[in-house]
Amino acid sequence: MTGEEGLIIAMDGPAGSGKSTVSKEIAAKLGYQYIDTGAMYRAVAVRSNELGIEPDDDEGLERLCDEIKIEFIDGNITVDGRDLSKKIRTPLADGLSSKVSSRKPVRRAMIDLQRKMAAIGGVVMEGRDIGTVVLPDADAKFFITASPKVRGERRHRERLSKGEESNLDQVIGAIRDRDERDSKRELSPLRPAQDARIIDTTELNISEVVDTILKRLGKDDS
Repeated sequence: MTGEEGLIIAMDGPAGSGKSTVSKEIAAKLGYQYIDTGAMYRAVAVRSNELGIEPDDDEGLERLCDEIKIEFIDGNITVDGRDLSKKIRTPLADGLSSKVSSRKPVRRAMIDLQRKMAAIGGVVMEGRDIGTVVLPDADAKFFITASPKVRGERRHRERLSKGEESNLDQVIGAIRDRDERDSKRELSPLRPAQDARIIDTTELNISEVVDTILKRLGKDDS
């Protein structure tokens, strides 16, 4: 499925696994575009909330998805020309996104858009169903994971560093709940593709994970 401008790389994994940071690093080192599909679902969730569309209103969500314009510009996500990069990273957006992203009209629309974004190649696309559903013919697939405890600790530290309130036990509990919902949902359940390279980051730092992936791609400097 190699595009005209380079490889198409699928990066999947649960929340807090480090896949976002790793994906950004890989994209930067290869000169590829980084696409955060989770941010796209968050953007739809935030916009639907602004418009008063309920998370279970499939007709309203479908109309929104037919009209919405989502772009990644200089590492930020814009929706209908508005930069929503900060607004989609709030606890409210966390809860809304979990509900909205499971709706069929939203998934259909976003998957179609994600495939169009990837078609040109030179893309590192990160999410939960990239290698299994969105880009099953991707040139390379990776599934980044870690223990719920470690992922919770990472998310907890991240929130504290931003000056946000955070309770470690609650964060870990929320991650376990999200894992269960994502793995058991009817549409695009969270699971590694059969041909994905699984990388457990529990005892690895970002540099080690990035080096492992670059070697797998034959793009390391050694």
